[in-house]
Amino acid sequence: MRNLKTYLVIILFALIFQSCMQEKEKTNQTPREIWTVEQANDWYKKWGWLRGSDFIPSTAINQLEMWQKDTFDPATIDKELGFAEGIGMNSMRVYLHHLAWKQDKKGFKERVSKYLDIAEKHNMSTLFVIFDDCWNPTYEAGKQPEPKPGIHNSGWVRDPGKLLYTDTTLIDTLEVYVKDILSTFKDDKRIVLWDLYNEPGNSDNGNKSMPLLKKVFEWARTVNPSQPLSVGAWNLSLKELTDYQIKNSDVTTYHNYGDEKDHQKWIDTLRSVSKRPLICTEYMARSRNSLFSNIMPLLKKENIGAYNWGLVDGKTNTKYAWDKPMKDGKEPELWFHDIFHKDGKAYKQAEVDSIKLLTGTK
Repeated sequence: MRNLKTYLVIILFALIFQSCMQEKEKTNQTPREIWTVEQANDWYKKWGWLRGSDFIPSTAINQLEMWQKDTFDPATIDKELGFAEGIGMNSMRVYLHHLAWKQDKKGFKERVSKYLDIAEKHNMSTLFVIFDDCWNPTYEAGKQPEPKPGIHNSGWVRDPGKLLYTDTTLIDTLEVYVKDILSTFKDDKRIVLWDLYNEPGNSDNGNKSMPLLKKVFEWARTVNPSQPLSVGAWNLSLKELTDYQIKNSDVTTYHNYGDEKDHQKWIDTLRSVSKRPLICTEYMARSRNSLFSNIMPLLKKENIGAYNWGLVDGKTNTKYAWDKPMKDGKEPELWFHDIFHKDGKAYKQAEVDSIKLLTGTK
């Protein structure tokens, strides 16, 4: 009996030691290296020409309304991705939010899986966005506000927003969130890329966003998903942030809302500092002469992924321009973003015909 007790004690200590070593190994896991140029270009060849929209269903005002249990709307997602499929789009850029995950981790990941199932049904890959420095700095779980008439993205929320600077525990939560999401979906072949941080430095944050930018790259590389990691260049005057984003991204992503001459300058500038594939993850603002008729052909010719902002007119109010609110909520003379009305009718049939011609869709 004594020998048995001794044996059990030894086994117990061995198991504890093994567990501690495994935890230490997790803690000390080294972030992977940035992909080589060859890796990045080989990856891009497999996908072909990526084209699609920044997508949120018309029934959601922001990321929380899209992903929370009570307002997740698979029927609308299914219908509206069908509109995109019908004009030859093959990919969508979609924003997540850590608060939707925090309040319901298992359910949140199930809803992300459901979204991916719907997207796959419509032959769509997905580019997920993790953090975001744009629009409203604060947010709350639960029912989201109604749209303010005529105000572009009146209810969109940053992630993590101002809370990062007041809650000292939030950074730990964000690390767990990033690692959980990326670990869960790290080998999902329906995900084309992880866009780790949308427009860091926006909302007058500047270099205040650098610490989180560095951390999210580190966390993501530690998980080492099979998909590439990137943060898009969007403001070349934010030099320190932009240089870090480009140097640490596996593929080079960017935003441009200028006309074809300005857009070509951006392409030439980015190719002068990066030999990696280029993907434009935001373009198309009609009043700024960033159009499907002049930008989408340029991106196809240059073999650059093309994601315009906005698919269906909805609660985000992105048919209104950033800088020209219409507080009476009247229909703008010219839509700023978006392609379709809620019923699937095109805002401009000529645009849809042009898109279908470029994508080879009958």
